[in-house]
Amino acid sequence: MNSEKVINHIVNWLKDYAQKANVKGFVIGISGGIDSALTSTLCAKTGLELLCIEMPIHQEDNQVSRAVNHINWLQENFEKVTKEQVNLTPVFDSLVTAFPTVENEDERFMALANTRARLRMTSLYYFAALRGYLVVGTGNKIEDFGVGFYTKYGDGGVDLSPIADLLKSEVFELAGYLKINKEILEAAPTDGLWGDDRTDEDQIGASYPELEWAMQMDSEKKLATDFEGRKLEVFNIYKRLNNVNQHKMVPIPVCQISDELKS
Repeated sequence: MNSEKVINHIVNWLKDYAQKANVKGFVIGISGGIDSALTSTLCAKTGLELLCIEMPIHQEDNQVSRAVNHINWLQENFEKVTKEQVNLTPVFDSLVTAFPTVENEDERFMALANTRARLRMTSLYYFAALRGYLVVGTGNKIEDFGVGFYTKYGDGGVDLSPIADLLKSEVFELAGYLKINKEILEAAPTDGLWGDDRTDEDQIGASYPELEWAMQMDSEKKLATDFEGRKLEVFNIYKRLNNVNQHKMVPIPVCQISDELKS
């Protein structure tokens, strides 16, 4: 991949989109992970205003420190970068208290994990409305269009997605080219929704390189019968997640009502 050309293309795309939308800049949530680090750096390179929001909810200390360090790095290297920290832990805890208890605590735990992402989305749009900014998404291709590894109306609720056509390996490649902090480049990818150090691979059951392979095999119309061993296991993981998360990847179904029925 020609990193410089790809970076320039994305930066110009961001700048052109913002100008056509007649907005002053961007707002983005900084998690301490590679996707938000790359995306925020690309936004900063446009020269437009960029507000970086750090939104901890019972967050691991290493995730918070990576996020803070990255924002500081952005401010040292680019103009027009500002920051806000919004501690959403009390808001989240209050919401948990307000919800009724359920018998299946595992289901409740999963629902509350997604609630974290939706609280952050709400916060980003609050600041976007105040400042006249666009909310920038940080999802990559394998997450957004491969396995659907994001929260609907959470981190999937954005105005534009500059890196959604990049595989995770390509995200790392561009981040390395831009000399993003080493601690972020070396950190295991995590969605940060659980208040612990579990990784994306822990949750999915496959690494991003494996998922990228499976995505390629699926695009080539390969079948499970073409594989065995670990390859079969990974391919089945990919196909299962791709199927179950199609509701995130296709337009919301609309019930079409004919004029004849309305008359």
